[in-house]
Amino acid sequence: QLQLVESGGGLVQPGGSLSLSCAASGESLERDAIGWFRQAPGKEREGVACISATGASTKYVDSLKGRFTISRDNNKGYLHMNRLKPEDTAVYYCATGTFASCAIAIAANDYYDGMDYWGKGALVTVSS
Repeated sequence: QLQLVESGGGLVQPGGSLSLSCAASGESLERDAIGWFRQAPGKEREGVACISATGASTKYVDSLKGRFTISRDNNKGYLHMNRLKPEDTAVYYCATGTFASCAIAIAANDYYDGMDYWGKGALVTVSS
């Protein structure tokens, strides 16, 4: 069974950068889209970005375009975060599924159950 593990979280100062990785074990990720989602303390989960299995298509939540970049290789997903703000503090989760399911979840800010597998999350704290 596919297992996802996020890494790279930590404490970063406002305006700084951080990159998260999502590694897979048990199965290959090469046929799956990868999505990143986050949940801030006391808030609902929200979508961040999706990337298709080939990497040719991406989708971002509008509010994060230009600061966050999603990328991947065959068996890992990445989220590069720049110009971080305190409001970016959250637990960041990676998930796999179809690109359509991921894109719908981000567009609707709902239907997260459409993603097949989830990691346990990595905490990102943006604070001085």
